[in-house]
This record gives sequence, structure tokens and C-alpha cells, in this order.
Amino acid sequence: MSTRILIFGASYGSLLATKLALAGHHVDLLCLPAEADIINSEGTIVHLPVRTENGPDQVEIRSRTLKGEIAAITPENCDPRAYDLLGLAMQEPQYGHPAIRDLLDTAAKGRKPCMSIMNMPPLPYLARIPGLEVGKLRHCFTKPEVWDSFDPAYLTLCSPDPQAFRPPERKPNVLQVTLPTNFKAARFESNDLTAMLRGIGESVDAIRYLHTGKEIELPVKLKVHDSIFIPLAKWAMLLTGNYRCVQRDGTRSIRDAVFADVGQSRSVYEWVQKVCIAVGAASEDMVPFEKYARAAEGLTKPSSAARALFAGAPSIERVDLLVQGIAAQVGLKNTLVDETVDLVSSRLELNAHKAA
Repeated sequence: MSTRILIFGASYGSLLATKLALAGHHVDLLCLPAEADIINSEGTIVHLPVRTENGPDQVEIRSRTLKGEIAAITPENCDPRAYDLLGLAMQEPQYGHPAIRDLLDTAAKGRKPCMSIMNMPPLPYLARIPGLEVGKLRHCFTKPEVWDSFDPAYLTLCSPDPQAFRPPERKPNVLQVTLPTNFKAARFESNDLTAMLRGIGESVDAIRYLHTGKEIELPVKLKVHDSIFIPLAKWAMLLTGNYRCVQRDGTRSIRDAVFADVGQSRSVYEWVQKVCIAVGAASEDMVPFEKYARAAEGLTKPSSAARALFAGAPSIERVDLLVQGIAAQVGLKNTLVDETVDLVSSRLELNAHKAA
């Protein structure tokens, strides 16, 4: 059955939108007017690595050729209540923009189911973790009040494990996927909403794509899990690689952050997993360090957070600060993580001083 889905964000969001449209769903991408113009006139283009009988290859997926539909919409023309599901694929600081904040408030008060695809889990999702003192974590968010209208029962989290970027030399409707892993979503509290999400995931699983005369399966599936802790497995990856790209005087690649000192990286990774387990995750919810390290070998650019910091961004997603705060609630502390948090905070303070 086709569903109507609104995704906040047309960059990373276009990857999930493409998989959904391949499965026959209608997807609107909420974005800036310039992005909307080009998407509505030319469609979206996603370059996706695949494996075939002849080895690694790449497919170019154009939205104009798909079973479903992808369109772009701007905030002033958007009513979130018209959709079956909302996907939150912007960076956390962007939700503080007045127009975006108003749309979120409308969605929350309309009890529309939302699936966050942010690295930073929204506060209402954290409220689904038993025993967590969410009020003590509000300082980790750019504008925590954005999330105050949400009922946690209508919000779930999907780990944005696939890696992708917009090639700077191409138009903004083009996305290059570099790591075609799966989106891993937690269930909603409601059985009915979870069944809807599972149905969407199954429709994505069923996709077969004609490539060089043969039908092939495409990577990047939407997998729905019963454990609410499954998406938290990304935290260890972020604190081991992404945030440790930030150095005092510049950035380094995720690969270098992980492999400059593998023993140190392993200790950070396993400590973050210990934090997740302390708040209720099972060890099988986590991803082994070895599997992450294999993936990190191909991540040859600095993380988007590191690039944004050294481009002068006044705010970024602070998963590093969030994990540090959650760890404090369960009596855990890590010197290496504290050093990373201090580096990021210092760079943000410097950016704020320069902008003043």
C-alpha cells in the first residue's frame, strides 16, 4: 500500500526518499526554495554502489523513472497533517528555525508519527528509555523547547548508518552514497504504527532494480527492530570516529581518527557501548568494533560535524555532549571522551566569538 511521507531535509533525506519512491510511495522533501526548484524541475539523482555478479558497480537512480514520486516543498506550502509518516533528516540545530519549528509543533499536536533520521536522538525519544533523566540533557540541544509538544509514543529513531554526501561540483539534487548500509529503526510504542513502519520496510525489501539487463537487489534497506536501543549503536561510531576528526588546529579523516591509535579507538568505542548497556541496551544491540573498523577504512574524509566546525558553524549536533551527560547519570566517565567534548565546545565558542 502506498503511503504519503514528508521528509524534513533534501540532502541526506533524498537517499531514504529514493528507496521509498522505488517501493511506490509518495515522498515530499521539505527544503529551501532553490533546492525545491531544481528537484521539481529535474528530479533527484542518487548514485548508489551495488554488487553484481561481475563485482562492484554503481547505479544512477533518477526519481523521474521510479514507481513512486518524489517532489519538493517549502515550509510555507507544507501541512504536516496531510502525511502518514514524517521523516526528520535535517541536522538537529536546523529544527530551531522558526518556520521549521512551527511545522514540528503542528505535527506534534496533530499526533503525526515521526521517524527521526538524525544522529542526535530527539528528547521525546530519549524519554522512552526507562530511568533516564531527560531534563538533565536539555543543554545538549540547540533549542530543546522545539521538542516539548511531542508525545514520545509518536516518535521513533532510525540510525542513519548509510553514508552519503552531495558532490560539491554537482547540482544540489545529486547525492553520492559512499557506504550503502541499512537504516535501522526502532519500533513505535503503538503496534499499529509499528505495523505501518514494518510494511514500509518490507516494501523497500521487495525492490528489484533492472541493471545491465538483470534485476538486482539494491542495498540500503529500512529494517525495523523491537529494541529501542538498536539505533543507539551509532553512538560508539560517532564518538570513536566522527567527533575525533576534530583536532585543535584542524580536521582529520574518520579513517585517521580511528586508525591513528587503534587501541585508543577501541577503548572509546567499547566505553560508549558500556554506557548504552548501562541504560538498558543488550550487548547484541551493539555493533562489534571490528565491523565498524572495517567500514571506517573507506571513510577518507573528515566528518560533516568536523567540517562544519572549521567552516565557522555556530552550532552542530552534540552527540558527544549527550553521551557524556548520559554516562554521568550511570556513574561512568572517560578522559578521552571528555577531551573530545572540550575540543568541540572550544571550537564552537571560538566560532561564536568570531561571529559576534
